[in-house]
Amino acid sequence: RVGSAEDLRMRLPPLVGLPTDSSSQGHHRFAMAGEKYVRALVEAAAVTPVLLPSLQPPLPAGDWLSRVHGLLLTGAVSNIEPQHYAGGRTWPGNLHDPARDGAAFSLLEHALAADLPVLAICRGFQELNVALGGTLHPQVHRVEGRHDHREDPAASVEVQYGPAHSIALVAGGWLAQWHGARSAVVNSVHGQGIDSLADGLLPEAHADDGLVEAARSRRHSFVLGVQWHPEWRVTHNPFYHAVLHAFGQACRQRQRLQQDSA
Repeated sequence: RVGSAEDLRMRLPPLVGLPTDSSSQGHHRFAMAGEKYVRALVEAAAVTPVLLPSLQPPLPAGDWLSRVHGLLLTGAVSNIEPQHYAGGRTWPGNLHDPARDGAAFSLLEHALAADLPVLAICRGFQELNVALGGTLHPQVHRVEGRHDHREDPAASVEVQYGPAHSIALVAGGWLAQWHGARSAVVNSVHGQGIDSLADGLLPEAHADDGLVEAARSRRHSFVLGVQWHPEWRVTHNPFYHAVLHAFGQACRQRQRLQQDSA
């Protein structure tokens, strides 16, 4: 039996927007998102990914976000430009993507105002912290007392994204509840990291050198940032899977609320 339009709407998975990276390929620029993020949203969060092109100036974020049920801020090869967080001058070899910066901060402004579910990964976590008034270490490995959290560029991708170090999960936090433990082992593929955590964020996890590895919003329904990459082989890692699954559940709840109010 063919269901009604209402039945069909209820069966459709939530839509989740992802800002893209602006990258040159040959003579042309492309709007791109890593397939591992797209695949993790499908396989672990059970949502439909929607790529949002990052252009200069940014396209109207409110128009996009009124049609999706969640926002995923991905990692990237580029770093946030230092002027966004009073981080001083940049340095040779520090890759930037002004279009991604502009799109991400615009999307975050509207998503937070609308209480849209947000999952922010690696660069995305740093974008979330900066958007809420926090600061970053431009180069964590140059900070006294901090470890080198970068991957080995000569290693295989399996080693780069493999287990790197343990994190302590905050008692009573979301991650500790989902994992059912007070510690976990994660990968580590980042050069920047959290310096001062934004006042609007609560820490969820720390590395053994004290670096904040995850945080959630104090006042939003579901806004979570993680410094590692839970999208990597998410179906093989129960802890990583729990993060994406919880995000998907939040997006489904948002979808139901929007349908009920329609």
